[in-house]
Amino acid sequence: MQHLLKTAIPFAAVLIFSACGNDNAKTTETAASHDHAATEQTQNTASVTPVLKNDKLNAVYKHYIHLTTALTNSDMTEAKIAANAIEAGTEDINDASGIAATASKITSASNIEAQRAAYATMSKEMAELIKKEGLLSGELYLAFCPMAFNDKGATWISGSKEIHNPYFGEKMLTCGEVKETID
Repeated sequence: MQHLLKTAIPFAAVLIFSACGNDNAKTTETAASHDHAATEQTQNTASVTPVLKNDKLNAVYKHYIHLTTALTNSDMTEAKIAANAIEAGTEDINDASGIAATASKITSASNIEAQRAAYATMSKEMAELIKKEGLLSGELYLAFCPMAFNDKGATWISGSKEIHNPYFGEKMLTCGEVKETID
């Protein structure tokens, strides 16, 4: 019996460590897959980004896309970085003080839900300003998620018709639909 225990204990330890290693491999695979999907989404969005007539607004819009991607990936840190760039970029744009104030709220938010609530306000303001200023080339899409904020709904601007919901992230990535084309 003692010989059996001496043999069984090391064998059990090997099995446990092997199982942990497999879980880590699966976790690493899942994380790598998630990172690849996020990178692919960013590349897809960047490849169809239109050119706005106002160069300064065009630069801010690129940071808005960064913010959208960060919220879609539920990444508070990246959202703060993007919002900070938006706030700085709006200084010399007429009628963009509301966007700057909203960006400041995203930067100082203590949780992702507060960031997403401020982002909803920013999206409305950005859409209005982009419609007013116009596009030089390409088109943008105003997407809508009816379930955001307890079924009140919220919009966001996208350079693609493909839905990547920044209000729910992975929980409901494809919830929403394109409601309007801005060209």
